[in-house]
Amino acid sequence: MNKKTKEEWQALIDKATAGDKKALEMLVAGVQDIVFNLSLRMLGTFADAEDATQDILLKMIMHLSSFRGDSSFTTWVFSIAANHLKNYKKHMFAHYPLSFEYYAGDIENGKIRKLPDLTQNVEKDILAEELKMSCTNVMLQCLDVESRCIFILGTMFKLDSHIAGDILGMTPEAYRQRLSRTRKKMADFLGQYCGEYGSGRCKCKDRVNYAIQSHRINPLQLDYTAATVIPLQTMMDVKNAMEDIDELSQDFLFCKPYESPERTKHLIKELLASTQLSIIRNS
Repeated sequence: MNKKTKEEWQALIDKATAGDKKALEMLVAGVQDIVFNLSLRMLGTFADAEDATQDILLKMIMHLSSFRGDSSFTTWVFSIAANHLKNYKKHMFAHYPLSFEYYAGDIENGKIRKLPDLTQNVEKDILAEELKMSCTNVMLQCLDVESRCIFILGTMFKLDSHIAGDILGMTPEAYRQRLSRTRKKMADFLGQYCGEYGSGRCKCKDRVNYAIQSHRINPLQLDYTAATVIPLQTMMDVKNAMEDIDELSQDFLFCKPYESPERTKHLIKELLASTQLSIIRNS
């Protein structure tokens, strides 16, 4: 993700809409990590986030000529992405919705003892970290889709309430209230059940084999621990403003930003080079 001024974004947009392929590539590169991270938190899995990221970036390209500069370019991209993701039905959890009650029951009743070693010679500490990142991300699926989007925009991206309200079509006051309630709900659950971020008895290292058995993690495909973490300040550079939403002490440290996976970057490059895209952009 690159920090750009409004004028720099607009110059790239003007060149891209005039047919400059390099400018279009720079525009896409400048926002693809934003789109991927929002998609990952909204949808819960790397695979679904990669698919949605491609859809959203294509939609951005298709509508690029309609950008009028009434907001910042990144805010415009957030709006496209949020609207797309709130209505996205192709991801796994759209078909298998979760709830905090289900998560609590699994923690209380999951049969984690006397399981065989399923780690396939992968270090247990690595698998525990993978489970921690996966579990807390999937936990977001326990929120309704709008609350999830509010939580992500406010907690991970720390968007100003006026900007986030515009993206979601609500007043800044309504957004702040919803964000405060949602953050408290997440913090209460983590505090009660999670031994990694709260005082609960659930410890990732104890549940590694159970998680492998129930197909929650795969020792041969470690999406989170293999991903490149983006420095927090780099992520903060893409937002327009920051404000304190409430006094909640929970930091939600699981909201780490990641670089788009190499597979996604490769597919996006193929998209940008495709004849089909040239026809679409020139139609």
